[in-house]
Amino acid sequence: MFSRIMAMVLAVILVLAVAFSLLGTFAIRSEQIARRLDGVTRQARDIAYLAARNDTSTAAILFGLDDTTARYLSWKSEEVYEEYGAYIVVVDRRGRVMDNLSLARIDDPDFVASLNGRELSDALVQVLGGEEISVRTEVGGETTFTVGVPFMRNGTVLGAVLIHTKAQSIEGPLYSLILPVLLVVTLTLGAAGIGIFFYVRSTMKPLKALEGAARDLSEGNFATRLSLEGLSSETREVAGAFNQMAERIQANDESRREFVANVSHELRSPITSISGFVQGMLDGTIPPEDHEQYLRVVGDETGRLTKLISDLLALSRLERDDAELSRSSFDMCEMIRKCVIRFMTKLEEKQMDLDCDFRLDPCMVFADPDRIEQVLVNLLDNAIKFTPEGGRITLVTEERDGKAAVTVQDSGCGVPEEDRDRIFERFFTSDRAHTSGKGTGLGLSICERIMKMHGETIRLLDTEEGAAFRFTVPLDSHGK
Repeated sequence: MFSRIMAMVLAVILVLAVAFSLLGTFAIRSEQIARRLDGVTRQARDIAYLAARNDTSTAAILFGLDDTTARYLSWKSEEVYEEYGAYIVVVDRRGRVMDNLSLARIDDPDFVASLNGRELSDALVQVLGGEEISVRTEVGGETTFTVGVPFMRNGTVLGAVLIHTKAQSIEGPLYSLILPVLLVVTLTLGAAGIGIFFYVRSTMKPLKALEGAARDLSEGNFATRLSLEGLSSETREVAGAFNQMAERIQANDESRREFVANVSHELRSPITSISGFVQGMLDGTIPPEDHEQYLRVVGDETGRLTKLISDLLALSRLERDDAELSRSSFDMCEMIRKCVIRFMTKLEEKQMDLDCDFRLDPCMVFADPDRIEQVLVNLLDNAIKFTPEGGRITLVTEERDGKAAVTVQDSGCGVPEEDRDRIFERFFTSDRAHTSGKGTGLGLSICERIMKMHGETIRLLDTEEGAAFRFTVPLDSHGK
């Protein structure tokens, strides 16, 4: 992954280097042209200034007089020609002309021969009108630049200075710009590339650590965690999410192991008892007169096995994707009465009191009656199991927020604070009863799953004594 990313980064850097080189070349070339044209214009202004100092200076140049200004003007013309290879002409309104055509003819006769009189005449007319010009034209198939500046005295245009030069003298050769620009851009982008390389590598370190941790996790090392120190905020969020996932996987694995251990124990205990008692009766260890007593024990243990298997099958059916509800209208109070009758024997054995506070009677609801009965049975069974002899169980039906609310409360030892957040986890068993046969921790998980299928909730209430669970069911609007 790292090599692919770096290849992509280097490819992008190369493309940017070429693009920036081209853009830089044209930008510098344009700036160079503008700067050299500005230099030619300044030279033209200097010549115009000299020509305008006095009329005798121009006459001295034109007629070869030994005048200081004339000599300086000639020197200036030669300097411009040497620097720009320019054809210079100075014309006054009297029609007198000074030029360096002789120099241009010696060095570049083809250029002099290609000069277009019409274009020069048009430019001269503009300058004599008091305008400064800078135009690009085509002369003899070659691009040329013409700069024109008027020379004036007391606001009156006395004449014009024209400087005419080839484009290459202004623009310069293109190849002379490409190499330095490319070198600068390459060095700049190279430095950027090195910086990006180290940045990407530092960024990839936590990703490689994440890859290794994910591999360890897939191999069953659920204790794997990523360090959050020195990570960027985005990477820290990813690492934190991974650690949370690992913690949940580890918790689920521990729950699974605990479940397997609990189920193994729950299965082994009754099977051992059944096998031992049956074998004892068969080989005569248990006398015939005691057979009835031990057969009752075998029956109880068989019931325990049946309950365990039923819970496992119920949870498996509820978690199937095609699990559906069969909703209908029924009276919740009547269902509670039937459930109480089922547990009457256990209530009498533990000498427990049971109060039914039906604040909404009849309580017509619209839900799956078989599933809701399963919730009631599990809650009542837990309440009886974890409440000592002589205790009390209270059942309440009422209307809350437009729904039927059912509360099952006992006077037992309650749920320890450390277990409250996990009470609905599958396979989790609380030790609040401190008794054997406490179950596999599937009952409340089944209840929660059933309520979620109905789009409703079940929760553990805060109570001063015992434990209280409340679940809600939609009211049947037609049955009210």
